[in-house]
Amino acid sequence: MGHRPPAGRGGPQRIPRPPDARAGRPAPWADLPAAERVVDVARLRAAFPIGGRPPVPAPIEAQGALLAAVLAVFYESDGQTWLILTRRSQALRAHRGEVSFPGGSRDDDEALVTTALREAEEEIGLDRAAVEVIGELDHLSTAISSVAIAPFVAVLADPPGELRADAAEVERILHVPVAELLLDDVFHEEVWELGGLTRPIWFFELVGDTVWGATAAMLCQLLVRVLGLDDRRWRRAW
Repeated sequence: MGHRPPAGRGGPQRIPRPPDARAGRPAPWADLPAAERVVDVARLRAAFPIGGRPPVPAPIEAQGALLAAVLAVFYESDGQTWLILTRRSQALRAHRGEVSFPGGSRDDDEALVTTALREAEEEIGLDRAAVEVIGELDHLSTAISSVAIAPFVAVLADPPGELRADAAEVERILHVPVAELLLDDVFHEEVWELGGLTRPIWFFELVGDTVWGATAAMLCQLLVRVLGLDDRRWRRAW
């Protein structure tokens, strides 16, 4: 099955879609009216109360997996809430040209939140002093790697101004309206058979880019939580 995104959406990413891939479920928020799909900084904060549920480690962490961290950064401007993403450089050995959160592998024994902040500063020039980390999502791993990823959620008090991409790692910095992510024709799920397991794989078809794989799983987890939806039907995929 070859999914075709709506006209004008989707990007040139190479997606290793198996020939037996099939359509999955509708978006978790498919039944929500547009008025209930509004995400702003106040709602993001409310989703991560002090003393709330701690993040669940990825199963492979108990086996001594390598650790990495990423940073999902939001800010408000022009009456909208925006998310910062990156398109990875085509020169990288892995995941080249894919859309991702800024982030990377942990150095030595540094705290994972420090990893996320450091990598965002290195990759896109985001001043860590301007970043307020408000929460941490459940950790996850990809189907083909032995790395456990800790996703941190952060907000900026003001729009970030001009950011600078590290050309060795980042081809382009993307500022995506959160409202776009929640449109009816942007999200879709596919079911893939990988290594003898049946796995849901998620996609967000943006204008000019496709977010998929681990980044889409983290983004879906975050939106499900912020919108107050029941995550039990989706948790096994992140």
